[in-house]
Amino acid sequence: MNYDVVWPRSPRQIELAELADRPASLEGVTVAFLWDYLFRGDEIFPILEKELAARYPDMNFIAYQEFGTTHGAGEAELVAALGDRLRELGADAIVSGMGC
Repeated sequence: MNYDVVWPRSPRQIELAELADRPASLEGVTVAFLWDYLFRGDEIFPILEKELAARYPDMNFIAYQEFGTTHGAGEAELVAALGDRLRELGADAIVSGMGC
């Protein structure tokens, strides 16, 4: 008797891409905060910024309010323009907060 074997996962839909280079150090880095406005980012990002600034006094920050929500009606447009906006603001790294 023969049985057909079915793989439970679908074929890969996108090709894997190389990760972006990471900064060698966080000294002098500009970090952008992104948030989907769903879970406590307004509480967490100020704490994170305070603690990072204590460790790296010359670190700069771009507030999540600069970008708007990464979830909802304008999400596609925001994400499409995000690379240009991050370059314009001089971001070196991103912390993206997502609610669950």
